[in-house]
Amino acid sequence: MAFINEDFMLTTDAARELYHKSAEQMPIIDYHCHLVPQQIAQNIQFRDITQLWLVDGHYGDHYKWRAMRANGVSEDYLTGGKHSSWETFEKWAETVPYTMRNPLYHWTHLELSRVFGIDKLLKPETAREIYEECNAKLATEEFRGQALIRKFGVETVCTTDDPADDLRWHKMILEHPFGTKVIPAWRPDKAMAIENPAAYKAYMEQLGEAAGMEIKTYRDLTEALQKRHDFFASMGCKLSDHGLENFYSADYCESEIEAIFAKVMAGNTVEPCELAKFRSAFLYDQAIMDAEAGWTQQFHIGAIRNNNSKMFELVGPDTGYDAIHDQEIAAAGNKFFDRLTRAGKLAKTILYCLNPKDNEVMMTMAYTFNDGTVPGKMQFGSGWWFLDQEVGMRRQIDALSVLGLLSRFVGMLTDSRSFISYPRHEYFRRILCDVLGRDITDGKLPAEEMERLHQMVKDICYNNAKNYFNF
Repeated sequence: MAFINEDFMLTTDAARELYHKSAEQMPIIDYHCHLVPQQIAQNIQFRDITQLWLVDGHYGDHYKWRAMRANGVSEDYLTGGKHSSWETFEKWAETVPYTMRNPLYHWTHLELSRVFGIDKLLKPETAREIYEECNAKLATEEFRGQALIRKFGVETVCTTDDPADDLRWHKMILEHPFGTKVIPAWRPDKAMAIENPAAYKAYMEQLGEAAGMEIKTYRDLTEALQKRHDFFASMGCKLSDHGLENFYSADYCESEIEAIFAKVMAGNTVEPCELAKFRSAFLYDQAIMDAEAGWTQQFHIGAIRNNNSKMFELVGPDTGYDAIHDQEIAAAGNKFFDRLTRAGKLAKTILYCLNPKDNEVMMTMAYTFNDGTVPGKMQFGSGWWFLDQEVGMRRQIDALSVLGLLSRFVGMLTDSRSFISYPRHEYFRRILCDVLGRDITDGKLPAEEMERLHQMVKDICYNNAKNYFNF
């Protein structure tokens, strides 16, 4: 029997029934990913499996890069650009056998099986054969970017886009539809990043140009962002996203924020207390925009980024040198959402944590602010980044189950730049069905309620997201 078989990770009869009769057939709504809109619009044809899987210009799979570095692979094979595609792939094939019990081992073989129909294990002995078979298939029309998305029944994709983006590639996709709805999502992190005054001032010029105005004050900034927010909404955007170390809810007044903004625009570095006040004001104003537009806001909390300063200077951000933060999040998060609640401006919200110690903290934070207006209005999001693996998913499901309503969960996402990461949805669905199946087998859930449990699985996999986001 192949390693990736039809009952992979399904350990009970009930789990197998739930997966094969319900989860397996549901379409995918990928409401948060990092696919490059230009590559979708141009229906990219990848030159080889190395570009698709490992290295694509500045981008690449930093999960794999971290594993390869740990296995003694030189940076030259990853971001150095000094080796051929085959040589880089060969180094990955040498690394894969060492990834057993790392989710990369499962994902690698799921993708080989589901995308390419290859059920061999990747290792040095099979590397050349698999490399050539994948490359032959990638040379065909059936393996171009849009076809890869359609292959997995993806109904909707939400990319991650900067407010200054002109969304030209989204316009092209709208003009040339291919069967999957592709929607921009609002990621205004750069507009909050006042830590580097020179870079921030340059970004203000870029944002002002996109908004058709000059940004001289904080009030100008909020006006420019509102214009861009409205433009994103006209392009179908329904979600925002913030990548943060923590929530911010310091007390401030409008004059303080204007003074801090002026200080940064003059090229001066701010103090930590000023940074906290600015971030607090910025996030609050962004949340108001989202609520008034009827959007869903997402908060990804708990990454500490670019920790290896030497490598950050050499290869830049998002290259595998980030880690899990360990800050306290409860006080600031609850205060932030309380402010919005008191103002009557709390949008639908999904919270993600990167530190598993915060699962229950964030879960109870979310449910403290549900108000009965929308089922699952405040959501504890799926396992994210370092936690989108079996243990992380099971812990997220458990925290959500015991402290909230798993049945209202909006389900999995890819959070990926890869066109072939959709088997992660299958991975999550198998784990979900295994959790429920074990409970049925152990008598913790009633076997006579199988019809309701099938509906629960369908809802988590697809229906909840479709209803929640109103795509």
